[in-house]
Amino acid sequence: MTIIELRSGNKLAVSVEPVTDEDFKKLTVKRYFFNWKKLKGQPLLFKLVHPVSGDILGLMHLLDFPQEDRIEVKLLAVSVENKGVGKHFDRIAGNLIAFTCRLAIAKYGYKACISLIPKTELKPHYIRAYGMMDAGLQVYLDGRPLFNLLKKYIQ
Repeated sequence: MTIIELRSGNKLAVSVEPVTDEDFKKLTVKRYFFNWKKLKGQPLLFKLVHPVSGDILGLMHLLDFPQEDRIEVKLLAVSVENKGVGKHFDRIAGNLIAFTCRLAIAKYGYKACISLIPKTELKPHYIRAYGMMDAGLQVYLDGRPLFNLLKKYIQ
């Protein structure tokens, strides 16, 4: 999994790891757009970490629906300096979504599905950028599109 430093064009290998209790000291609403401290103790809470500084560049909280062979991205956020025009790094959200694909495949095999409920204005972005399919309130990936996204980001 790699992100791209937009200023230099360099690719940097990154990792996605569980959020630790120590991390909550750094997770401010100002930087990550949500009070992540409310989720302390919840399972399936992950961070994307810069390979050199160890800085948390993105976060997500997942919900598992075993009866549906589906993992839902409940919350997804990139740090404020990596959002929109002028961001420092690209591919943060895509890597977090691809990580979710990997988890779903590991758990559910060929039946794996991931989904999320996007803000209305972001729905076209998820469809265009990640190949997600419109399911009304949610967008989702399963089958070949899920494997294609995973392949794109895991290389």
